[in-house]
This record gives sequence, structure tokens and C-alpha cells, in this order.
Amino acid sequence: MDNEENERFSPIKSLLGLLSFSTIIPVNQYTSIEYMTRLVWCWPFIHLVIGILAAVCGIICADVLHLNSFFTAVLTYAFLMIITGYNHLDGVMDMADGVMVHGDPQKKISVMKDSSVGAGGVATLFIVASLTVAGIYNVLDYGCIAAIIICEMVAKSSLLTTALISKPLDGGIGCYFIYSTNMFNYILSTIIVGVIAYLVGDVIGIIGLVGAIVAGALIAFIAKRNFEIANGDVLGMSNEVGRLMALLFMSVALFFL
Repeated sequence: MDNEENERFSPIKSLLGLLSFSTIIPVNQYTSIEYMTRLVWCWPFIHLVIGILAAVCGIICADVLHLNSFFTAVLTYAFLMIITGYNHLDGVMDMADGVMVHGDPQKKISVMKDSSVGAGGVATLFIVASLTVAGIYNVLDYGCIAAIIICEMVAKSSLLTTALISKPLDGGIGCYFIYSTNMFNYILSTIIVGVIAYLVGDVIGIIGLVGAIVAGALIAFIAKRNFEIANGDVLGMSNEVGRLMALLFMSVALFFL
């Protein structure tokens, strides 16, 4: 019997596996993808910690190094991308390329899975990254450092929203995350995320979560219309757009509240 057959499910190993999968933190903890995704509903809580680290980075840039809000926003976004190993950026480009090409779902899927990147993918990544930096800059202008913590946590809620309402493409890693997301663990995860978001950012935190959920539903709709299915690239796009939409919703709310 191989290691996977002999392995027993361990919540700690699963959580550490998710941490290792989505960051460059040297956990050096192996667990099978099936066991790791059993606790996929806990993913936002892992990225709550990443969001806290990003907020610390922002505080150091602004209060210790005395950098302006724009420079702080760029460095904070760069920190998030580096610590997450640029994990979802290829998903943004691949899904965008698939959506941009004309043809039936099978042709679009083949383009999405192609290793080469087209102009649509590069342009979409630039737009998403630029708007995310602008969003961080905007919340920093309001002095809402908590928004950085919230946007990183709820980005995973966006991903889970897409996973919940999407049909998986069999054969890829993404299908394990989609199969492991059900209504019960999704609602449980969302409620806990909502409580944390409120404790961290009051009403602004809840509004950020709503923005992320809207993003997840939107990406799922676009994927269904173009591909009929979702895979890891679609989930990656949902994560990045979820972070962006959370920042957008919180930025608007900060103006009015």
C-alpha cells in the first residue's frame, strides 16, 4: 500500500497542507489532496493570518518607513503576492484567455488549459492587479488598515462561493476543492468569517464579505456561461477578483459611513 492509502485523516495536517498549498511558508507537511480539501471551508481562517501579516507590512511601511499611501499600497500588494507564491495569478490569465476566445465551451477550455498566455490574459491581470492596488490605497487613505486583513480573508470566501455553485472539471486539482465544498460547510464558514469580519472591521467588514460573495457568484456565472464547468483557474480568478471586490465595496462604504 502507498502512503496515501496508509495515511489517516488529521485536521492539523489538513490545515497545514492548505497553508503549504497556498503560501510559501515552509511548513513541509505532506497530506493527500483529498484529505487537505476536506477542511477547505477553513481556508479563509488561514488567510486571516496572512491578512494580519499584510496589515503589519502596511503599518511598517506607513508608520515606520513613513512611505506615502500609494507606495504602501503597492508594497502591501507585493507582499501578499509574494507570500502566497503568486498562487492564483496564472488562473486570472488563463481564465481570461479562455473567456476572450470565440468558440464552443470545449475550445474555450482548451485555450484556458493551454500553457501559453495571450494578450487578454496579460491585460486582465494588469487590470485586476492595478485595481487591487488602487483599492488598498483607497482604504489606507481612510486609515482603515483592518480592510487589508478583511480583504485577504474574504477572498477565500469568494473562492468557496464559486466552488459551491460550479460544476467541476474532472481530472484537475480544482475539482477536489469543488467537490469538498457543500452548502453546510459553506454556510458555517461564511458565518464564522462574517463574525470575524465584524469584529475586525465592524459594518465595513461585513460589507467587504458581501463584495467577495458577489464576486464569487459573478465568476461562477461567467465560467458556467463560457465553459459550463469550473477548474483551478476559475477558482484562482475568483480569489483575486474577490479580494478586489471586497476592497471596492469597503471603499464605497467608508465614504458613506
